[in-house]
Order: sequence, then structure tokens, then C-alpha cells
Amino acid sequence: MALKCSSAVKRKLAEKHSVSLEEVQQCFANREGGLLEDMREDHKTDPPTQWFIAETDYGRRLKVVFMLKDGDIILKTAYLANDIEEDIYRRYAH
Repeated sequence: MALKCSSAVKRKLAEKHSVSLEEVQQCFANREGGLLEDMREDHKTDPPTQWFIAETDYGRRLKVVFMLKDGDIILKTAYLANDIEEDIYRRYAH
């Protein structure tokens, strides 16, 4: 399974969120909780958008948003998780 990321997403990660692709890879490796599906109507995709929160190797807690397609992980975005997202993840990701 490969992590794929468009040049536009890479640019957004760097410029808007100050997140590197390496940090995203660390979050996938360090993930301890489950995956949640984004059920909001304006964010529904086919295949479904999924997300999780995990720490980088340096302790930054990122929300990572992606889709699984044809055996690959298609990264949509990643950014510092806020308190509301942290609460949702703690409650529902098992």
C-alpha cells in the first residue's frame, strides 16, 4: 500500500499547515486508535474519506485525512488536531 499525495496537497500541507509528508508517514506508523469515516454531507466521497489522529515522532498530534483507493492511500490533508476533533476521536475511534 503506497501513500500518494498530489502536488497541490503537498503544497497545502507545507504552506497552510506547516506539515511535512514525513510527519504524515510517522502518524500512519504511530497510529494507535481506529479510523473514523467523515460522514458530513459536504465531505462525502467515493471511496469514503477516513481520518485519524496520531502523533509524529516529535509529539505533534495531527489529524490525517485520506481515502483508500485501488490499494493505495490517497492523502487529502493533514494538520494539527483541534480540541473538538481530539474529543470526537477519543470517543469514537476504538
